[in-house]
Amino acid sequence: MPHLPASDALKRFRVIDLTQVRAGPTACRQLADWGADVIQVQMPEHMRGDDTLGGQDGSDYQYTHRNKRSITLNLKEADGIATLKRLIATADVVVENFRPDVKFRLGIDYETLAEANPGLVYASISGFGQTGPYAQRPGFDQIAQGMSGLMSVTGLPGGGPVRVGIPIGDLCAGIFAAQGILVALLERASSGKGQWLHTSLLESMVYMMDFQTSRYLIDGEVATQAGNFHPTSIPTGVYKARDGYMNIAVFGSKIWERFCAILGAPEWITDERYHDKASRSANRDTLNAEIDRRLAEQDRGYWITRFNEGGVACGLINDLAEVFDEPQVRHLGMVKEVVSQRLGRQRLVGQPVQLTRTPSTIARAAPRRGEHTEEILQELGYHADDMARMKSQGVY
Repeated sequence: MPHLPASDALKRFRVIDLTQVRAGPTACRQLADWGADVIQVQMPEHMRGDDTLGGQDGSDYQYTHRNKRSITLNLKEADGIATLKRLIATADVVVENFRPDVKFRLGIDYETLAEANPGLVYASISGFGQTGPYAQRPGFDQIAQGMSGLMSVTGLPGGGPVRVGIPIGDLCAGIFAAQGILVALLERASSGKGQWLHTSLLESMVYMMDFQTSRYLIDGEVATQAGNFHPTSIPTGVYKARDGYMNIAVFGSKIWERFCAILGAPEWITDERYHDKASRSANRDTLNAEIDRRLAEQDRGYWITRFNEGGVACGLINDLAEVFDEPQVRHLGMVKEVVSQRLGRQRLVGQPVQLTRTPSTIARAAPRRGEHTEEILQELGYHADDMARMKSQGVY
């Protein structure tokens, strides 16, 4: 079937997805979820050069590639490149995550494509950037986590570096790329010109270090592991009640006073060990032990109710099964359903931003490799005999 937009917001835009693995596909999924006609370009079945994310029937692949169409093209064949260029001539956006030199070798770099399509927005995602001493290195999420400093501040003190439990470098690079694409499209509306934009896993992760970078660049402080406790706001972290663990966040003097009152320790407000931020930092371990001792008198449910009613942020530490049992998660409608012709009914997490007039949906399940090839070729004006010849020659 033709383009089935998941939202009215971006339905006028066509995006050519030349990416593999996760960062690039994430960027394109963001655009597809808001209605863009995202056409995923994959190698033909007989080449099987891009089986990633656990295979095309895997849950990971299904989540990452929903709301897209798929065409197969053999980019090692001249006709494959010619067809791709013909497709790009109809597009607003191209997203690629080849090694930096590959696009130039294939003749599908921004400058070349912009000659025929000057309004083209061309987004490149790499491990380390398009130029520089590391540009040709292979990129991988955990490598970026380590090089950005993230793993040096994650984990328990003295326990060695720890990776984050999701591919945060890939995901952030993809989301930042999507943001850059939207900015470029907004700018194009006034200038009429496209442009080349690029990001990398390393840049994205350095940016995501956020206040830890300013602590170093402005204050000269090299952050270390703080475990489950906030490095500067105390007490904020993981605490243990009678029946298990929970998170408590105490930011500012007013909330500190509320926290002390609810915990039955109003004397802490004036105690010289705890009365201000600096003293609580100096006596962090003693304070945390005192807090745990008092929390052990009641279950988590009791404390979560009391703290939240009193204006102190507090919550459970859920596993994934518990996440989707949370009444607020259910209320927010984050789980969407879609039917895959091959795999049946699926439940997937939808977009976390709610647009009231042009909401995002999941309009179609992830496509099989080349599921829409002939449909898209027909849209480009290819006739049946052209397609038969191309198929016989292994172009798709």
